[in-house]
Formats: sequence, C-alpha cells, structure tokens
Amino acid sequence: MTTPRPYHHGDLRRAVLDAAVDAITEHGPAGVGLRDLARRVGVSHAGPVHHFKDKAGVLTALAAEGFGLLADALDATVALGGDMVELGAAYVRFAVDHRAHFEVMFRPDLYRGDDPALVEARDRAGAALAGGVADRPDPELARVAAWSLVHGFATLWNTGALSHADRDPVAMVRAFAGSMFLT
Repeated sequence: MTTPRPYHHGDLRRAVLDAAVDAITEHGPAGVGLRDLARRVGVSHAGPVHHFKDKAGVLTALAAEGFGLLADALDATVALGGDMVELGAAYVRFAVDHRAHFEVMFRPDLYRGDDPALVEARDRAGAALAGGVADRPDPELARVAAWSLVHGFATLWNTGALSHADRDPVAMVRAFAGSMFLT
C-alpha cells in the first residue's frame, strides 16, 4: 500500500530549489528533472510546475538565487574594505561553497536570461566585481582579466582538474591574484 502524498507542502518553492541543488551536486545540471524534483520533495509531478512551469524555470530561479548570493558576498567584501584580490577570494569561496548554483549561473543555455530577478541579481554581482577594478587604467580590460582568472581557477578547482586538492583554494587565489594584480 502506498502512502498518499500530501496536497500541501510548507514552502514548496524553496524545497524544489533545495532539491535541485542536491540533484546538480549529484549529477550536474543535466540531472535535473521536474519529476525527480517532485519525487525528492514528496509531491506530485505537477507540484514544481505550479511554481516554475518547467526545468528552465527551476534553473532560472536557481541562477538568480546564485547571483544574489554572489552579489551579497562581494558586497560584504567591499563593505569590509576588500580590494580586488579579496573580491577574487570571495568569488572563489562562493564558487566552492555554492557549487551547484555556480554550475548553473554561467550556463545561459539552461535558463531564461531575460528573467527580471535574474537580470537584477546578475547586474548587482557584476557591479560589485567591476567596482574592484574601477581605479585601473583600463577598467573594462582589468575586469575581464580578473574575472577570467578567478572564474577559470574556480572552474578548474570545482571540476578536479587541479592537482592541489590538499591546498586551500581561497589562499591559492589570494597568492596568485595578489602577485598578478597588486602593484
């Protein structure tokens, strides 16, 4: 005999997003499916559809949440007087600590890039990063270089492509970013 599924769920939207983080952690973004997410949170397969419509809706919400979390981390770093290197360290810390979000945020093929919440959060994170290089002779070039450096490092770290797993990724990025960007 099967147990009936509850009709109401406390905070189904949050539960589905948390389940999506778990699914991405286990199988990557390709492993996210609405039926699996519904099963994980114990609701009918129509439950997630009510909040997100489809898989792209779930991933859009997850990317928006990720950009918001990243913006918060970067803003906190700036508020503490953090320089360009500390912004890079905060970026890498975010990527390591919120790997599932990070894997979705930079895959615009997975979500709706024109979603207002996503655009606002992405712009806020971008502004915090850009503020870290505003004093450079060519701020746009410095922004691209700094972002490429920390994003590439974070991606290499998260995928296991680096052979330094016994080291602290934040300390590593501080060391090499400091040697490259501080004058």
